[in-house]
Amino acid sequence: MSEQRTHNSPGPRAWLGLLVVLGPVLLVSMDGSILYLAMPRVSQDLTPTADQALWILDVYGFAVGSLLIAFGTIGDRYGRLKLLMTGATVFGLASAASAFAPGPELLIAFRALMGVAGATLLPSALAVLSELFTDPRRRAQAIGVFAAAFAAGFAIGPVAGGFLLERFWWGSVFLINLPVIALVLVLAPVLLREVGTTRPGRVDVFSVVASAAGLLAFVYGLKHAAAEGPSLPSGLVGLGGLVLLALFVRRQRHLEHPLMDFSLFRDRVFTVAIITGLLPLAAWSATAYLSGVYLQSVLGLPVLRAALLALPGAVVLIVSCVVTPLVVDRVGKRAILLVCHFSIAAGLLFLLPTAVTGGVGWYVASTSVAGLGYGISFSVVADTAVGAVPAERAGSAGAIAETGNEIGNALGIALIGSLAALLFRLQGPDLAPTLDETLRLPGLTTAAITDAKSAFVTGLHAAAAVAGLLHVVLGLLALRSLPGTGRRSGPGPCSPGRRRSTRGAHPADGTGAGVRRPWPPGTSFGKKELRAPARSDNAGSSVPATPRSPPASAPPPAACAARTV
Repeated sequence: MSEQRTHNSPGPRAWLGLLVVLGPVLLVSMDGSILYLAMPRVSQDLTPTADQALWILDVYGFAVGSLLIAFGTIGDRYGRLKLLMTGATVFGLASAASAFAPGPELLIAFRALMGVAGATLLPSALAVLSELFTDPRRRAQAIGVFAAAFAAGFAIGPVAGGFLLERFWWGSVFLINLPVIALVLVLAPVLLREVGTTRPGRVDVFSVVASAAGLLAFVYGLKHAAAEGPSLPSGLVGLGGLVLLALFVRRQRHLEHPLMDFSLFRDRVFTVAIITGLLPLAAWSATAYLSGVYLQSVLGLPVLRAALLALPGAVVLIVSCVVTPLVVDRVGKRAILLVCHFSIAAGLLFLLPTAVTGGVGWYVASTSVAGLGYGISFSVVADTAVGAVPAERAGSAGAIAETGNEIGNALGIALIGSLAALLFRLQGPDLAPTLDETLRLPGLTTAAITDAKSAFVTGLHAAAAVAGLLHVVLGLLALRSLPGTGRRSGPGPCSPGRRRSTRGAHPADGTGAGVRRPWPPGTSFGKKELRAPARSDNAGSSVPATPRSPPASAPPPAACAARTV
């Protein structure tokens, strides 16, 4: 027994490997939010249009969310460490290109390329990490650190961007990635090992293309209509996007290994969990961006002070994510999700008293109160979603939860940001499509400046009100849909050695068949260590058989972090 424990105990190489893996994880999550405070500076130098500014922010999240599952399966087939190294190289090159982009069009293209590379890093990093820690308890601890780093990246992204912009130009928010990527490329081949490849179901290329192209086309039509008014070309593009999305959904019903298993949404608890992951990230991303513009362009605060004002909310978010697993053991998931949605709603509504003349206190209160709910959401979504489905479908449930969070981060800016842009266009002085463009115009009168700022604040209020009311509705839906008793004994979802429910699973027989898997092997998380008798799951990944007993389960990045962001 002692020899087995010694054999499974991770050595210094494993913990150093964990540090190497955390580098790209932190970068992928930070780059989803680091531009929120940088956009006023980007707008000054590159002068993007209203819809281009939104694309600069959200195309990254759309790329990550659209390709997570596909790259997880590709890593299964061709090697996770190899995909990690390739993705890190592309991420670094795209970051450098973004820093020196001469115009908004190229910046959008390079941000999209960063998103594609980011989609390779997340599943590969977690799969390689799990190979370093063969002991279940140590592996659970390592994955908890992984998840906490992901959550921290989303929260501190705007703060880090503000500190960089105080001393450097806006491109520095991308160049900060390069030293980390360089260390990964040097140390990963030394400290990390390749994860044995499998032969999962093939990636359906049409599904990947249709989902990504359909989503981008629909969002393009919506953004163009909000920023510049309805037009026939943009309407046709948006309609074409809806057609592609409809074809995507229809195709998934006939594939043996669908990219996304939509039949899971028949379960109300699962549906509430996925919406709980998507909507809070949508609200957080949109209000974080709009609030950054409000603090700098409306109130005229320097970027460093704006970053410091965002710090309390970031701290509350991280602490909430870490503490929630301990609290949910005592009060149950329904109670904790009610606190999640109603605290986010209250925090968003705290933005309504902000005005052109002031509102710093309301902003800090808003981010602090809402941060409590955001941290809860990041912590319990994946566990709730996976717990709602039979064990054999847990892989698809985890993949959808992760994808929903990444898409939510992008949709918040696309949809809620478009609402703010529409109101600015309708109520502003009609001199330019955005506030920053308007304020740069020569010869502006005081009245025009005030009108422009007032129109932007009106858009901020509308975005916060809509997102807040949606969270109230979602809270009521959770109250009605989730079971009243959700307490469990034992550690929380981020704790080592947590036992998962085996409802709907096969009897435990020492093969792992009775253990509910909280993520899909080789899909959005690329997990290889969750071994069971060889079979294919719904995400198209094959899991090799192994004679050893099932490891303790621990949550994926989605369970404690904003996931993917």
